[in-house]
Amino acid sequence: MTHGVIGTGSMGRILVEAWIRSGKLQPSELLVSNRTRAKAEGLADEFPGLRVAADNRQVAQESDCFFLCVKPGEFRRVLEEIQDVVQAEQIVVSITSPVMVRDLEQWLPAKVAKVIPSITHAVYSGNSLFIPGSRLHREDREKLWDLFSSISRPLHVDEAHTRIASDLACCAPAFLANLMEQMAEAAVKETGLPRETAISLVTQMAQGLGHLLAEGNFTLQSLQERVAVPGGITREGLHLLERDLGTLFHDLFRLTHDKYEEDIHKVQQSLFPEVEKKV
Repeated sequence: MTHGVIGTGSMGRILVEAWIRSGKLQPSELLVSNRTRAKAEGLADEFPGLRVAADNRQVAQESDCFFLCVKPGEFRRVLEEIQDVVQAEQIVVSITSPVMVRDLEQWLPAKVAKVIPSITHAVYSGNSLFIPGSRLHREDREKLWDLFSSISRPLHVDEAHTRIASDLACCAPAFLANLMEQMAEAAVKETGLPRETAISLVTQMAQGLGHLLAEGNFTLQSLQERVAVPGGITREGLHLLERDLGTLFHDLFRLTHDKYEEDIHKVQQSLFPEVEKKV
């Protein structure tokens, strides 16, 4: 079975690398293309046997299942390029959140799904967000589920919850990394602690925290209770965080949702301009 990847930018590359390094797919089972061909060729150099297609049409023609790993603004160009060679028996998966499954089903005759991945798949962890289309058969769902189970923990998500689920599963690594960096920088400025020491401390703490939550029988709440004894320093710190964080995350999610709605509108304007003109 040939798996195609159109777009070997950040996330497309992560998926290819993770599937190969996990042993789920052999390089010879993958066919990739990229607008900047050198990026795809770099992957082929790293994983001998991986094939680089001449163009996106070749990926669409020769793959049993292929992944659209392109930016929202590039979707119409790619769909126009491949539309006439896509077949009904193929599985086409978008990893781009503002591209709606129903819209892809209008453009392509294939069995469509949307699966939103995370950078955490690089270490075979985190949730992949699984949104099947109306044409996927049970065996198709099982194949995709099995493929992503090798590098993540797939989770069925209603498409209406795509944005908030993506915020928590896919954007949060960057958000939390930023908070950790700010914590380390504040420690440096307040105490003179060497920066490399502060960064090491928060990084190692985060690794341990992940293990505790995954393997130590802790929940987020029980871990706080275990560390923060009544009257202790940690408890006082938690009170400060609860007071001063206020609506920060509410504001964050409103911002991401506003941007998401804007992106959906832009994608639909691009894919169906005739509808926009009538409106």
